[in-house]
Amino acid sequence: MKVNVQTPNFVADVKLIDFINKKLAKLELFYDRIIYADVYLKVQKTSEKENKSVEILLSIPGGDLMVKKEARTFEAGTDECVQTLERQLKKRKQKQRAHAG
Repeated sequence: MKVNVQTPNFVADVKLIDFINKKLAKLELFYDRIIYADVYLKVQKTSEKENKSVEILLSIPGGDLMVKKEARTFEAGTDECVQTLERQLKKRKQKQRAHAG
């Protein structure tokens, strides 16, 4: 899967990019037909502590999955997004099995 990380208002460090790549690679264990992932990292201009926005668009056959989370850190936001995507991918797989069988 190709991972494309976009950070419009800042430069992400290599550790953060590696972290995101590793987390997203785990999704392929649940669903092996992921085409690519677009990851958007944004810092919200707000006084809230949870001002990091992580948005992940997963391109898979039959329709994309999109998840957006706000968190204190990009790592925490990525974790939450990946957990949600994992659930969605498992559901998608179960539906496909039901239709196939």
